[in-house]
Amino acid sequence: MVRAMALSGSRSPRLLGVLLLAAACSSAPPHPTPTPTPTPMTPVATPPPAARVASADERFTAFAQQFLDAYLRRAPDLATQAGEHRYDAAWPDVSVAGEAADRAFVLETRAALATIPHAELSEQNQIDADILDDHLRYSLFVLDQLKPRDHDPLAYVGLIGDGLDPLITRTFGTLDQRMASLAGRLDGVPAIVAVAKQRLAHATRVETETAIQQTKGLIDLVETELPTQFAAVPARKDALTAAAGHAAAALRDLATFLEKDLLPRSDGSFRLGRALFTTKLGFALGDEVDIDAFAASAHAMLTATQAEMVETARQIWTDDKLGKLPPLATAAQQKAFVKQVLAHVAKDRPTNKTILADAKTWLDKATAFVKAHDLVRVPDEPVAVIEMPEYKRGLAVAYCDSSGPLEATPETFYAISPTPSDWPKQRVESFYREYNESMLAELSIHEAMPGHYLQLMHNNQFPSKVRAVFGSGPFVEGWAVYGEWLMAEKGFGGPRVKLQRQKMVLRLAANAILDHDVHAGTMDMDAALALMKDEAFQEDGEAVGKWKRAQLSSAQLSTYFYGFAELLKLRRLAEVKPGFSERAYHDRLLSWGSPAMKYVRRLLASAAKG
Repeated sequence: MVRAMALSGSRSPRLLGVLLLAAACSSAPPHPTPTPTPTPMTPVATPPPAARVASADERFTAFAQQFLDAYLRRAPDLATQAGEHRYDAAWPDVSVAGEAADRAFVLETRAALATIPHAELSEQNQIDADILDDHLRYSLFVLDQLKPRDHDPLAYVGLIGDGLDPLITRTFGTLDQRMASLAGRLDGVPAIVAVAKQRLAHATRVETETAIQQTKGLIDLVETELPTQFAAVPARKDALTAAAGHAAAALRDLATFLEKDLLPRSDGSFRLGRALFTTKLGFALGDEVDIDAFAASAHAMLTATQAEMVETARQIWTDDKLGKLPPLATAAQQKAFVKQVLAHVAKDRPTNKTILADAKTWLDKATAFVKAHDLVRVPDEPVAVIEMPEYKRGLAVAYCDSSGPLEATPETFYAISPTPSDWPKQRVESFYREYNESMLAELSIHEAMPGHYLQLMHNNQFPSKVRAVFGSGPFVEGWAVYGEWLMAEKGFGGPRVKLQRQKMVLRLAANAILDHDVHAGTMDMDAALALMKDEAFQEDGEAVGKWKRAQLSSAQLSTYFYGFAELLKLRRLAEVKPGFSERAYHDRLLSWGSPAMKYVRRLLASAAKG
């Protein structure tokens, strides 16, 4: 799961800035220069030629930059993630009054955008204008209908974690500058907690329980981990220590509030409901879809992939000389056979002590493979495998955390989450049966090479920073899954990794079904676990974790299936045309940033026309 500034697709459940939009993008006209009064000694100057009228493209480019500047000023946490560091010590205004101001600015920005003649823009600027308007419309939908800050404690806990994290983990600027900003942010935590306690009404139980877990991680960060870093900046140690004390006290107050006050009244429904889900899914996918037909197509992919897995499992059985093939005449026999081979493959698995080193090895192997097969341009920017911080755990086993498109010093973290220390042995074994060595290879492909890390570094090179900042979740996630398909097609890791890739396809299809049936239907935990374990061959621990994620999020789980399905369709159309070059196709596809699929289809059609 990627950390991307998009309508969806974040590793954090909190809203990625859509509540914190830009101030007005208008600017006052320059003051006219007075014309000097002629005198007998001074000849009258020739009147200057009429000022040239700016083109629609020039107007939009200026407008987009003004918008982005104002947007990041009002969303300082997101500015830090994007690589704009002028506001690193500040927090957004999360109060009711702050949101009212945000709504006014969204409306004003939309009105100003509408004055620029769309038909006179270049194709790329037309797409950027539409992307910006999509984002603004989604912001209004969130502000007026979803209202997460009135019911979701993770909107606040996630904000705090994401706001502190880059100042601690990244290396932009100087250490002294980052620590000065960190002191400012730590001092601002009590104000966020105060708003959370005032605004939060009826959360869902799973939201509050997850917020409690992550708040405890934040407390440990502030009280235990950060003080060891303060010694590196002795001139700021006292200020940092005081700020950390303020933040820790506020976080402890928040934890008490969540446990004693909010949890007993956390009786809200985790189901979004059919109408809201339909609207939100349209925004998340960047396309209007029939949600029932969409779920049916996911079911179809799941069934087709199950059949493909039988053949891959048969190859592994033969290669590993596992004996006489069992009967495969019925669907039940075929499922049992695939599960048996998956269990065989899962015997080769990492441990808590080896998982980071193993992930690094797979990343190195995947990078060498991509280069050797000349599949796509490999970025020069660094990527590091790290252990997932405790305050980020609870939603996914791994994520890619790439620096934003405005960052002067790009860097990426491929984060892996070992099992918590309090897990019983049986649960740990189940976890590593799921994330065995071949699945770890898949994970490394998805999160890093040639998945999220590679794609996001390409994305950050796109000239339009509006598009780079407001990327499409389906494109970002779809590319990562497409990267898995591509590597398997080329033979990376052999049939064992191919079987895990097919299992990942089952997972993304099940994700879309789960998303639909939970939020537009009545799917309960038993039905969800049956889908994931019996149809997608997931381990119990993975299935339980995904059920939790389905309750905590909506529409995002569908982005993997949709993005991959659409990218695969486009690839199939392109590869049959004369002169098709895989490397050239991929580089061109990634050169356009991370646009929604409707724009990718349009750009590919234009490129085909020459």
